[in-house]
Amino acid sequence: MEVPGRGPPGEAPWKKLSKEELENQYSPSRWVIRQGAEETLRTYSHIGDEATKKARATRRSLLHVPYGDGEGEKLDIYFPREVSAASRFCLFFHGGYWQSGSKDTSAFMVNPLTAQGVAVVVMAYDLAPKGTLDQMVDQVTRSIAFVQKQYPCNEGLYLCGHSAGAHLASMMFLTNWTKHGVTPNLKGFFLVSGIYDLEPIVYTTINAPLHMTLEDAQRNSPQLLLEAAVTQLSDPACHVLVTVGQHDSPEFHRQSREFYQTLRRGGWNASFEEIHDVDHFEIIWNLTQKDFVLTQMILRTILHEH
Repeated sequence: MEVPGRGPPGEAPWKKLSKEELENQYSPSRWVIRQGAEETLRTYSHIGDEATKKARATRRSLLHVPYGDGEGEKLDIYFPREVSAASRFCLFFHGGYWQSGSKDTSAFMVNPLTAQGVAVVVMAYDLAPKGTLDQMVDQVTRSIAFVQKQYPCNEGLYLCGHSAGAHLASMMFLTNWTKHGVTPNLKGFFLVSGIYDLEPIVYTTINAPLHMTLEDAQRNSPQLLLEAAVTQLSDPACHVLVTVGQHDSPEFHRQSREFYQTLRRGGWNASFEEIHDVDHFEIIWNLTQKDFVLTQMILRTILHEH
């Protein structure tokens, strides 16, 4: 299927899809190529679990650190061998369609990054149905403010999110930090196979635990919010890398490309990469490998800045 182009003004391409096709497009496990859907999800969970066990066994860490008062408001910090107050930090926000996933199985990138002197923070947020999208965005915002306050001399905070986590990270383009009493030293965003316009999700079964209204979706869609932003929000010193797996669905490709184009129009220093021969899950579990192309892109961006 061709990636749908832009329809007439105001007509989003996804609106031309049947309900079944929309469901299919937004079900990443239906697009995997090397294993069946269930086996892929099991492998994804297993690799995340093993990477986290290894990171906790081999890296100096602070685990289950509260960044707020809520039971689910915790984060894990993994440090490089040479720790300094001026470290660079990569904050990772896991995927799972805002309703599954855990920081306790998401330390994919810890070993390759800490080996290069980068501290990694893996963050938890309240999943649906307990958490609403508004709450999750607020939790992510507060977790970033917390890290900045804990490590005020950091040499840069870099946000990395996968799938729903990429959505949450990308909502940070629009944050008014003044009410949080701190302006985080954001130097980069790594948005991996994300969703930036939530409207289509409202019409799929994914929305069942989310209870998301059309208004909720629009209020939490960085694609729509950035398109509508009148003022210049961009920070040219902050690099944004938007990536999608070659075997992600056409809708995931369209969303990523359109979000990248919106960032460029808004003056952001953004680049777009289709990662060769990986699907929606392989793109993130391969971050356990230091020689994986995306791991190298992330490290180059973080280390090149200094």
